[in-house]
Amino acid sequence: MTTTNEELATKIDIADWLSLRAHLERGGVILVDPLLELAEVGAALAADEVQKVQRWLSSSLLSKPSLEQIQKWDADKGKIFNCLIISPYVLIQEPTQANP
Repeated sequence: MTTTNEELATKIDIADWLSLRAHLERGGVILVDPLLELAEVGAALAADEVQKVQRWLSSSLLSKPSLEQIQKWDADKGKIFNCLIISPYVLIQEPTQANP
């Protein structure tokens, strides 16, 4: 799995909320908690690791954006996210303050 993680880590990009919103409307956006690595989540989804993904979902480390979050992001025209496409999903994660 490490190779997949490393490969996916090179595919992480940055996108603004307005670009990501179209994916939200089709139900494809998954919010990843900053405690998780985006590439690891992507690799687990790609490998269909159901138990791992279910554990993250049940502990709210993975979720669909809430209405409150969506409204907040809609109001912040410059809001950016780290993102990773694992079709049909777009994983998004708010950049942490520690990252430059």
